[in-house]
Amino acid sequence: MQLYQRLKSSSVISDLSHLVFPNTCVACEKELTKNERFICSFCSMNLSPTNFHLYKEATSMDQLFWGRVNIKKTYAHLFFEKHKTTQHILFTLKYKNNDQIGQYFGGEIGKNLQQIPEFHNVDAYIPVPLHPKKEFIRGYNQSEALAKGICQQLNSQLDTNSVTRIRHSSSQTKKSRFQRWDNVDSIFKAKNTLLKYNHVVLVDDVITTGSTIESLVHAMLKKNPKLSISVVTLAIA
Repeated sequence: MQLYQRLKSSSVISDLSHLVFPNTCVACEKELTKNERFICSFCSMNLSPTNFHLYKEATSMDQLFWGRVNIKKTYAHLFFEKHKTTQHILFTLKYKNNDQIGQYFGGEIGKNLQQIPEFHNVDAYIPVPLHPKKEFIRGYNQSEALAKGICQQLNSQLDTNSVTRIRHSSSQTKKSRFQRWDNVDSIFKAKNTLLKYNHVVLVDDVITTGSTIESLVHAMLKKNPKLSISVVTLAIA
């Protein structure tokens, strides 16, 4: 009887909390139901999942790095589309200091990675680092939030120390492909701790031309030429 009363009381508190501080959809800002997290059912239908975890052949993200840098395997969870749900998710993740949504989608990514053989033997997941100045302004690293969710789902190691960003780069938005590469060339530094790994996965929030990842991979392979590197992102544009 006492247990029932505690559960009942807990339910009442939860209901009152939801009434006072309602959870709203990150896309349309309508109130969520108890069974919805971050996105309402209607906006969920506007997501464009890649389903890359079901592909047997090379994906468009695999092909993005062909002839540029040696990547073992890639995975993107969603296709980016302007003015749709994915754009709202990325905006909230990047600029609203909402690490919970990052960890949630990281968990969803982790579920799909379990179905891809190339991700079964991974030593560590490494979030693409932000420059300390940018991370201070934003309050956190959105890629790290995604990586945390992935690692929690897969019970894997998170490494936030083996690579650092040593130069602050300007926004990649509206830059040409050449300008993007010139903007991120030699901005990362890899540490000796990479030498203990055989296979690591870089985690990013969104990939467009892949210039940032290319620069980071070059820095990592200079430190450990035998390292296998895979790439995971929430969205690909």
